[in-house]
Amino acid sequence: MLLINRTGRGVSQKERPPKVTTTKIRIVIRSFDHPFFENPFWGLPPYTRKIGLPESRVLYTVLRSPHIDKKSREQFEMEKRKKILVYTFYLRYKLSS
Repeated sequence: MLLINRTGRGVSQKERPPKVTTTKIRIVIRSFDHPFFENPFWGLPPYTRKIGLPESRVLYTVLRSPHIDKKSREQFEMEKRKKILVYTFYLRYKLSS
């Protein structure tokens, strides 16, 4: 099919590209380990987006001594990290469901 473009400079004809549909797959990843998200060797395609979600942090305080020295405490933390990976696929034909 030809696409006619009429501008002040004249008439130009272009071929319309074939109809392309896009499909997006969203994957939510949750992790307790920080280097899991920073690894560049995942082998992700270049058309993948990473969207950061809010991180949460839980802090636990434990007394070291059960009897005395309440000032002697130890703290532990647990971090939860979340990201969304969005894969975009360009398809010439519609997927059948």
